[in-house]
Amino acid sequence: MIPWLEHTAPFPPLERALPEPNGLLCAGGDLSAPRLLDAYQRGIFPWYSSGEPILWWSPDPRMVLLPQEFRISRSLRRSLRSGRFEVKLDSDFAAVIRGCAETPRAGQVGTWITPDMQHAYWTLFQLGIAHSVETWLDGKLVGGLYGLAIGRMFYGESMFSQVSEASKVAAAHLVRFLEDEGFGMIDCQMNTPHLASLGAREIPRAVFLVRLRALVVAAWQPGRWPTDGASQPWT
Repeated sequence: MIPWLEHTAPFPPLERALPEPNGLLCAGGDLSAPRLLDAYQRGIFPWYSSGEPILWWSPDPRMVLLPQEFRISRSLRRSLRSGRFEVKLDSDFAAVIRGCAETPRAGQVGTWITPDMQHAYWTLFQLGIAHSVETWLDGKLVGGLYGLAIGRMFYGESMFSQVSEASKVAAAHLVRFLEDEGFGMIDCQMNTPHLASLGAREIPRAVFLVRLRALVVAAWQPGRWPTDGASQPWT
């Protein structure tokens, strides 16, 4: 039995998260900006399907990507150098989260990015906490990703691609931007082959939390990222 969160109830200790399903901590609560910020700074995130209560997770181990370990394949480097794609930051957050919700995925029916989730993260975008990286081709949005920035910690939420390499190009530009801004870690939440191919790896939750706590208290000013912040050419 997992705890049920009333509206103002605090999160339970992470040690109470279930081993199976891995990391399920509690249910209930809401998706208000204060609740979400509190959750992410504690290493907790919401993940649930339509028709379910809000479920909160903190898996062990945790999938992370250290910016310096980002892996650029030969094909990705060719795509980056070609200049075929235009990459923008925070220019169409709503379209990116909608693309993440609506793009079909192998072995997945429906989406966890429910209308309530989209509204919650749109609110965080308006507060300068959520951000998008967009990949454009011939003036059309063909891929991208979104996540949260707190302190010098970035929390990746979801990505989508309608053209080969589009989401990877967005990820590469994100990593370079975060490195330039002094970010130390990207939370990838769950282990997937796609994330592993980019250099993400699992670390124990205890190690994740130590790094997280140091990064979220770093000097930080919420706000929109510059639209052209990913425009530098690749060599």
